[in-house]
Amino acid sequence: MIDPAIFEQLQANIDDDSQLREEVRNILQKRERQGKMTQSILSRAHSVPAAELKEALRPAQSSIHEQIQTIQELSAVVSKYPYYKYNHMWTRHTQETIRALTFGVWLGVYDREQGTLLTIKEVGSFMNVPVEVKDRDVFHITTEEYLLALTDLIEELARLAVNSVTLGDNQRPLQISKFVKELHAGFQILNMKNDVLRRKSDGIKYSVKKIEDVVYDLSLRNLIPRNGS
Repeated sequence: MIDPAIFEQLQANIDDDSQLREEVRNILQKRERQGKMTQSILSRAHSVPAAELKEALRPAQSSIHEQIQTIQELSAVVSKYPYYKYNHMWTRHTQETIRALTFGVWLGVYDREQGTLLTIKEVGSFMNVPVEVKDRDVFHITTEEYLLALTDLIEELARLAVNSVTLGDNQRPLQISKFVKELHAGFQILNMKNDVLRRKSDGIKYSVKKIEDVVYDLSLRNLIPRNGS
């Protein structure tokens, strides 16, 4: 005769799993709301003149920090469970938080030189979570999440290059062009195994072309030095 306790234990496992997933979903819904708020603040870079941008972006740092606190809350909950069983639930949220952080740093929201790139280790330090952990089952930032966030950052900067010209800032596209070309060169060195990451990295060339077209147009109109690109 089969012991009913076997199925009682299985049901308990199912209930525990459902409870965890519900808790994670609640945390991620909060992160989603915070992410939209952060994006609305950072998007001011596309419509506010450079001279007024620092003041316009002032709320961004605290908004990004709220996202980071929520990621830390998530980390505290899920680090008790098998990472790769559940990480599909939050990997997009992690990427979006990294993208917001790296874009904020690039724009000069933090006390760092404007136009700089955060390394994956610096991202982990900012967010106070481990990076690329292989020896234990804890929440961490993966290399793929970091790189996917950078592809999103590049798309955002390509858009900013176009909008900067509209705002009368003809120098920023030059800065963006140099930065994105250096990032693109770095991506070309990598041997991608992840299909999604490979497709996204292949798409970087379109952002590079979009930025180059902006710089070329400015050059034709004699709005920048011919050797400025």
